[in-house]
Amino acid sequence: MTRFASLLILVGCLGCPLPISTDGGVLADSGSGGGTAADAGAGGGGGGMGTSDRCAVITDSVNAAGFGDKVSVTCDAGYALIASDTYPAHSLMNGITGTNDQVPVPAPGYVSPIPLVPAKATTVTTIDAALAVAVNGVPIYDYTSQGLNNPAVYDPAADTKLTGELDVCNGHSGRGDDYHYHAAPTCMMAAMANKGPAAIIGWAFDGYPIYGNTAPDGSMLPAGSLDDCNGMADATFGFRYHTSDNHPYIVQCLDGQVDLTRAPRVAPLMAATPGPGKPPGTKPPGGVTSLALVEAADGTRTMTYQWSGQTYSIQYKPSSTPNCWDFAEKSYTTGGVLQTHTWCRR
Repeated sequence: MTRFASLLILVGCLGCPLPISTDGGVLADSGSGGGTAADAGAGGGGGGMGTSDRCAVITDSVNAAGFGDKVSVTCDAGYALIASDTYPAHSLMNGITGTNDQVPVPAPGYVSPIPLVPAKATTVTTIDAALAVAVNGVPIYDYTSQGLNNPAVYDPAADTKLTGELDVCNGHSGRGDDYHYHAAPTCMMAAMANKGPAAIIGWAFDGYPIYGNTAPDGSMLPAGSLDDCNGMADATFGFRYHTSDNHPYIVQCLDGQVDLTRAPRVAPLMAATPGPGKPPGTKPPGGVTSLALVEAADGTRTMTYQWSGQTYSIQYKPSSTPNCWDFAEKSYTTGGVLQTHTWCRR
């Protein structure tokens, strides 16, 4: 993450209370230098909120949800930087049937840049990686498993919910052996200290907030009010995104301007000694049953599942080398043969 290595400074009074709008958002103060809530909503820009106010709102969204002990927020002149290891506190991987034989390994140092001066773009942006980050530090992807997509065209074959690739919390481990969400992070939302319609559940990489299925005041969203990216105008922030029960479930593209050179990506798992990285897993045909991930007190994590009458497993635990894990894998990918490796995040 060397691109974020510049000096970071906290901006504004992060603990200061901010006035709340009628829809549960935070209003810009008179000194923020922006327009009114009305013209911000019409223009779809930043909502007239100053950078220090936005920094405070983003920081407070993490702390108020109860995740400040694992997720940090620092701000420079242009971005709020949300740092985490992408590994949530809730249970994960349970209930998946369409496994890709990959497991969630923490990714220390993952930093999500959230613009403090967001602005609408002339065209939407899709990313073959995360589009947003939840307030618990877990990345948020679009609904597909295919990376770049056409937001105007729904592809059910790539729908991670329909294909059984998501766990009961709407997340899974992807190609980088990192945990992330593809739909509403239901387990995280249930655990939030400030849970409710006014709670911000995440931030998109164009600087706009993400809410649940309803408006921040709890009212139902009018039919057809969300665009292809699952977003709509907002009087406080200029724009906002929502989750939904149906496709696209959560943010599937970005309506605002985004610097793709700053889009974060999880570092792949590499060999402890010079050599190739961890190979991608293979999806067992026809799906699996009884998939579960169990975590032991010593940090050992074991994912097991049933396929074709046999039990397969991928077990890993922290290695003596920092940011490395010792693997013992007897999976469909290995042909049921036990293989041991040490894989590291670099």
